[in-house]
Amino acid sequence: MFLPFRRYFDFSGRSRRLEYWLFLLFNLFVAVLVTMLGIEIEENSAPGKSGGMDFGSKLLLAYALGISCPVLALQVRRLHDLEKSGWYVLLGLIPYIGGPALAYLLAQKGTPGENAYGPDPLRPETDISDFL
Repeated sequence: MFLPFRRYFDFSGRSRRLEYWLFLLFNLFVAVLVTMLGIEIEENSAPGKSGGMDFGSKLLLAYALGISCPVLALQVRRLHDLEKSGWYVLLGLIPYIGGPALAYLLAQKGTPGENAYGPDPLRPETDISDFL
């Protein structure tokens, strides 16, 4: 679930379903924690400040902006595992049907074996010279 952070700006190659969904689950968990932390800090701050975004919303927005690039890169690599172009990510911009359509694609099993985007992440080809 931390591999997407190591491949922060890597839009090439392929990623497994497990990598994608664990990263999504981890980020959901962190987003809930960040929200709870923001609410707690806001409740303990000085009263009387109103208007604008509260601290919890700003904290969550900062986190969302920080993980936007690895999420986008992971979605592109996941689509590459399906032997589809990374431009399919733009499906998510279509109101109402785009998000579910993209989620459906990302949940599909990848193409077995090597494809145009690289080796199979489930069965990476290893060379015996790597172990010598």
